[in-house]
Amino acid sequence: MITGMDNPVQQILEQEQARLTSEIDGLAPHEVIRENLGYGNHMADDATEAFEQAKVLALRRNLEDMLAEVNDALDRLERGTYGICESCAKPIDPERLKVLPYARLCMDCQQKRK
Repeated sequence: MITGMDNPVQQILEQEQARLTSEIDGLAPHEVIRENLGYGNHMADDATEAFEQAKVLALRRNLEDMLAEVNDALDRLERGTYGICESCAKPIDPERLKVLPYARLCMDCQQKRK
């Protein structure tokens, strides 16, 4: 279990939080994206625009999901439960946390969920 608010794990998570927030802020807002769809001069242009909008929305959802995971990991760190598997309550391998610092499950439990 890793605790404390001034540790390298917290710094890594906060850096990831800032990166994800910046990427989300850099994407076109959902409302702006939908305005132009269907008003192109050609069906192929509309199809391309629809594809691009779908791609941006999927990227936004993925980034928002990752940001939620990072925020939750910061909460677990503050509560003193960071690094503990949410399924079996055993410690998560530190090597796994290096690769995926917001991991909720140990490898055994993660593989069981697949």
